[in-house]
Amino acid sequence: MKFACQKNILLREIMLALEFTSQRNTLSIVSNVLLETSENNLTVKATDQKIGFKTVLPVETIEDGSTTVFCDKFLGILRALPDENIIFEEVGDKLFIHPERNSINFELRTIGADKFPQLEEAPGDAWFSIGQKDMFDMIDQTIFAISDDETRYFMNGVFLEHNPEGLTMVATDGRRLSYITRHLEEIINPFQSAIIPAKFLSLLKKSGTGEGTLSLAVTESIVFARIGDQFMYCALIKGQFPNYRRVIPATQTNICRLSISDMLEALKRVSLLVENKAKRMYLDIDAGGVTVSSEESDFGQAKETINCDYMGSSCRLAINYSYLMSPLKVMEGQDFLICFTEANRAITIKPDPEKDYFHIIMPMQID
Repeated sequence: MKFACQKNILLREIMLALEFTSQRNTLSIVSNVLLETSENNLTVKATDQKIGFKTVLPVETIEDGSTTVFCDKFLGILRALPDENIIFEEVGDKLFIHPERNSINFELRTIGADKFPQLEEAPGDAWFSIGQKDMFDMIDQTIFAISDDETRYFMNGVFLEHNPEGLTMVATDGRRLSYITRHLEEIINPFQSAIIPAKFLSLLKKSGTGEGTLSLAVTESIVFARIGDQFMYCALIKGQFPNYRRVIPATQTNICRLSISDMLEALKRVSLLVENKAKRMYLDIDAGGVTVSSEESDFGQAKETINCDYMGSSCRLAINYSYLMSPLKVMEGQDFLICFTEANRAITIKPDPEKDYFHIIMPMQID
């Protein structure tokens, strides 16, 4: 195998491919990336056998062939090379790498491509298209609410559900819930509801631009995606996702309207004196404004009052402030609503005017 290409053409693809390899065992074939040249195209493949990646990019093929190299070291070499045309040539069990116009030489040990695992494939009739912006908006509104508790593995991903008008995404860690349902012009092939790991959704965003469309296919055990010449897949999380509909309040009598930027700035300042691991912060809500405060500690206390539009009775809410900051950071518009009924019942956070997403926070006990 021998080919030539510009460094930067290959660098971005190998950076992404590394995310799909296993780095636990550097001698394992799944720590390697497969390189295959044919007809002035280079196919790059990577897998750790739970997730997989393939892309095709243009190169100057001098001799067809295929091999695999340790992906982490290969990426390190590419990053260190000058930005110019690079020659890659396999001789025996080594891949020789050198720029055309510099006396720099690297050699990497290879493992035969025949030992590389086969990648999974999706049925042709399972694919459907969706706008990248729509998909990435849905990911942004949910991914931060995923649980990191491995004993509740069925919450370690985002729940994706087909509905008659488009798609619904939900994430929860048992103390908060994020929900978005997007009406789509594209025809979505019906599929069985699935729990998609957070890592795959992050990699999907990393590979896209937010413009144009991407294709998805959801089977019984795997989710597949295509963006341009890039193809990737991931094993779904098995298990029963919680019945999220039971958590969504039917009605809430108290509604407080605030500025998103004002609340974010207040949370950043007051959090400087939040010492407890639970990140507890108080919101005292009345017609005169919302007072954001920390608990008193050996270091002191912080308070800040921001303007609001509220007509209900005074109320004190205790919340984990990070549960409020996360959705506000990705919320569109200038204002948002805090909706609640009682201090110890679910709080709904949503944009004003309302859109196709909202976030639910379970309050903490007030001592």
